Amino acid sequence: MLDLLQSFLLIEFNWSILETVAVIFSLLYVFLAAQQNNLCWPAALISVSIYIYICFDAKLYAETALQIFYFIMAIYGFYSWGKNNSELQISTWSIGKHLYIILLGTILTFFLGFLFTNFTDAEMPLIDSFTTVFSVFATYMVVKKILSNWLYFIVIDIISIYMYFSRDLHLTSLLFLLYTFIALAGFIKWNRLSIKLND
Repeated sequence: MLDLLQSFLLIEFNWSILETVAVIFSLLYVFLAAQQNNLCWPAALISVSIYIYICFDAKLYAETALQIFYFIMAIYGFYSWGKNNSELQISTWSIGKHLYIILLGTILTFFLGFLFTNFTDAEMPLIDSFTTVFSVFATYMVVKKILSNWLYFIVIDIISIYMYFSRDLHLTSLLFLLYTFIALAGFIKWNRLSIKLND
């Protein structure tokens, strides 16, 4: 364990102003989303605009497409939360629906992974595809205020830590480490609010 920590501390971190700005607004987005604050969506628009460039430059093509999807969902989320905030309450999905999403997501992951492996110069195509596919589902769940979106994001964030670190996007890797803890806090907060609303 000590050797692993020492190895981590010896790594020369890859810092850039552009990535730093993207990280700041990404953290702001997740923090505000956990608070159910509609301002999370403008913060998301700024961060994903930058990450479209960063991910494409890192040859993470599925992640690039995901950032474009995030951009569209940020606009939709801002409209949806703003218009229906009094009506849009935290809700849950059935186990059957989650099993369907996991099955469909797994099939799509392998399909995209196959395409990126055989027809592009993409790096880490299977992992990239996994985080992209399941992030699409989880982001839709955020917009609809589905409680378990946070559980999906915890798994996605943990895998993303490795993916971004492997592509020398060290600051983004740290961002996803923080995302993991924020997602856990978001789940706890939304769960408490959900219980309170249903009492």
